[in-house]
Amino acid sequence: MNLTAGNIILIGSILLFLSILAGQRAYKFGVPALVLFLSVGMLAGTDGIGGINFDNPATAQFIGVVALNFILFSGGLDTDWKTVRPVLGQGIMLSTVGVLLTAILTGLFVHWVVPGFSLFEGLLLGSIVSSTDAAAVFSILRSKNLKLKYNLRPILEFESGSNDPMAYLLTILCLGLVTNPETSVAGSILQFLVQIIVGGGAGILFGIAMVWIAQHLKLSYSGLYPVMIIALMYFTYAATDTIGGNGFLAVYLAALWFGNHRTPRKASLLNFFDGFAWLMQIILFLTLGLLVYPSQIVPVIGIGLLVSVFMMLVARPFSVFASLLFFKMPLSSKLFTSWVGLRGAVPIVFATYPLIAGIDKAGMIFNIVFFISLTSILVQGTTLPLFAKWLHVSEPEEKMIGQKPDLDPSEVSSLIEIEIAEGNSYAGQPVSATPFPDGARITMLRRGDEHLIVTGSTILQAGDRLIIASQNRADAQRVYDMLTSSEAPEN
Repeated sequence: MNLTAGNIILIGSILLFLSILAGQRAYKFGVPALVLFLSVGMLAGTDGIGGINFDNPATAQFIGVVALNFILFSGGLDTDWKTVRPVLGQGIMLSTVGVLLTAILTGLFVHWVVPGFSLFEGLLLGSIVSSTDAAAVFSILRSKNLKLKYNLRPILEFESGSNDPMAYLLTILCLGLVTNPETSVAGSILQFLVQIIVGGGAGILFGIAMVWIAQHLKLSYSGLYPVMIIALMYFTYAATDTIGGNGFLAVYLAALWFGNHRTPRKASLLNFFDGFAWLMQIILFLTLGLLVYPSQIVPVIGIGLLVSVFMMLVARPFSVFASLLFFKMPLSSKLFTSWVGLRGAVPIVFATYPLIAGIDKAGMIFNIVFFISLTSILVQGTTLPLFAKWLHVSEPEEKMIGQKPDLDPSEVSSLIEIEIAEGNSYAGQPVSATPFPDGARITMLRRGDEHLIVTGSTILQAGDRLIIASQNRADAQRVYDMLTSSEAPEN
C-alpha cells in the first residue's frame, strides 16, 4: 500500500477506533487499557498482522514529547492544590531522591547480572526506567476510581507528574557518560540543578500568566479558549526548554497553578483536556507499539523479567522507604506506594534517546525497557485495587446518587441541567436521601464558581446546578420535577 495522506488517515483512524474498543473491553475485565493500546500497535507493526513498517525513533520521540505535554497538563489541571499541599514534602522526595535511588540500584543490578553491560550502560538503563509514569498512574488510578486513605492519591499523582524531569536529566547524564566517558559529572549535576530551578520557576510564572490571560482576554468564540490554552501550554514547554529549564516540569506546575485559580469556562476546559489527554495516550502507546519488534523482545525476556522483579520487589520499595524515612506514614501506605511504581510510555520514549545516539546496546536497552514497562502496567496496574484492599488503604466507595454500577456512558440518552429550587424539600439533605431513578445520575455539581465531586454524603443546597445524565427521558423528567418544585414529590 502506498503511503498517501488518505491511506495514513485511514490506517490511523482504524487503529484509533480499535484501540478505543479494546480499551473499553479491557476496562470491564480489569486489564489496564494502556496494555491494549500497546498491543494494538504491536499487532499493526512489522511483526504483526498489519505489517506497518515503522522504524523511526526520532518521530516516536517527537510524538512522545507532544503527547506528554498534554498528559502532564491535563493531570496538573485536575489536581487539587488543597490535597497536594499537605503531602508536598513526600511528593518532592519521591520525585527526586526516590528516582535517584531507583536509577542507581537498578543500574548496579543490570551491571552485575547482564553480561557485557558496563557500569555506565547499566546506570543508563536504570535512569530510563527510574520514574513512575504520569500517563499510567493518572489513567489507572482514575479509571479504577480508587479512593485511598492517608492522602495517598495526591502523593502518587504529584510524584508521577513531577518526577519525569529527574529521570530525563539522569538519562541525558548517563547517555553522555556512555558516549563520552570524559564528560564532567560535576558539570552535569550543575546542569541538572539549573534545569530543575529554572523549570520550576518558569512553570509558576507561566501559570500566573495563563490565569491573567484567561481572565482578561475576551474571545469572540468560546471554542477558541481551549486552543488558546494549548498554545500557552506548548509555549511554556518550548520557552522553558530554550532558557535551559525542564519543560515537562514547567508544564505540570503551570497547569497546577492554572487549575487551582478561577478562570472562565474551567469546566469545559477540564473536559476538553481530559478527552484530549486520552487521545494523546492512545496515539503515544500506539506509536510505541508500532516502534517495537516483538520478535526482538523474545531474546531479552529472561533479563527483562529479572530486572522487572528486582525493581518491583527491591529497588522501588527501598527508594520509597528511604525517601519517606522522616515522614510519619503508616507502613501500609509506604508498601502501597512501593507497589505503585508504574512504568509506561515515558521510559519507552526515553529509551529512544540511546537509539538516536546510536550507542552499541541501544536496541537491547530499548527492548528491555519496553518489556519492563509492559510487565509493570500489566502486573502492578492490574493488581492495584487488590493490594489497596489487602493493605487496608482503600476507602469504601460512596454511591453517587442514581448511579448504577452497570450504567454505561453509551446508554445515556438524555443530558439536562437542573437548578435546585428555593424551598425544595431535598435542599439541605444528603444525596443518599434523594430518591433518584436507577437510570439517572449526577455527572457534575456546580455551586457558585466551584465544581464539586458528588458522593452519597454530599449535602444538596438551593441554587446548586446539577448536570444529570439519564437513560431515558422519563427518568430525566422525574428528576427535573423532583428538584425544581418547591415541594418534593411523593415516592
